[in-house]
Amino acid sequence: MGSERPLNGDSVALNRRYLDHLLVEGRIVGSVHPDTTARYFGQTFNTPVITAALSHLKPSMTAFAEGAKAADALCCIGMGSCEELRQVLATGAKVVKIVKPYADPNEILTRLACAEQYGALAVGMDVEHAVNIRDDRDSVVVGMQMKLPTLEELKRYVSATRLPFIVKGALSAKDALTCKALGCAGVVLSHHNGLMRWAVPPAMMVKETRAAVGQDFLIIVDGGIQDGFDAFKVLALGADAVSVGRPLIEPLEQGGPEAMAGVIREMTDELRAMMVRTCSKDLKHIDPAVIHPISW
Repeated sequence: MGSERPLNGDSVALNRRYLDHLLVEGRIVGSVHPDTTARYFGQTFNTPVITAALSHLKPSMTAFAEGAKAADALCCIGMGSCEELRQVLATGAKVVKIVKPYADPNEILTRLACAEQYGALAVGMDVEHAVNIRDDRDSVVVGMQMKLPTLEELKRYVSATRLPFIVKGALSAKDALTCKALGCAGVVLSHHNGLMRWAVPPAMMVKETRAAVGQDFLIIVDGGIQDGFDAFKVLALGADAVSVGRPLIEPLEQGGPEAMAGVIREMTDELRAMMVRTCSKDLKHIDPAVIHPISW
């Protein structure tokens, strides 16, 4: 791989390089057609491919939710008003509301309360979006000031709702253990598509994080998942779900909810093909030993 272009700290490129260095051992003899159903927050879904917590999409966030519902996939949404969240939940989609780390605590508490009132499955906070990529000052997102929450503040937000709470932006076993101690139900291993330069690929941290937090803690991997083959590798490493964003945007904009749902279904079909070729009868029986890293 010495002839490949220098990475120069590009964390998105590092993600891709890492996933491409994981090879898969075939185990077809005695295999059966697999079951891809997954269960999150008390609900069963057809796939462990879930949507990334996107915001401000065209034609609308309700269309985004409709696409997830059509694919029977968990839908995560990001920045937006309580009214938008109400409209999204009115589609019947099963939704996790990820709240930005606003500097004003009332902006956070209001959105957590709306999520609980309108019937979201879970809530969370996008903590890594509080810090700029080039310095350590709190960032401004769509005109709203962000603030990196202290542990005490984060604990307050976790305790402010009866819904399960997840943290997006953890990128280490240490972060995951801290979140578990605060009462969180899980983490999204993520660097927000490159907000941190030279970041370790989220998939690379799955095995260490799983070993640290145990089996009763949700681990979602976000960043660079392009297809069901990537999804299989990450699930084999020990993740519970994979979060997909960019591959859904253009189909949603050009073909609407059904086109977006088609992408999730196609990724699930690719995942199923990898499962049958590795004798993985369901998501709980993917043997991590089928993954063989090569030099990257």
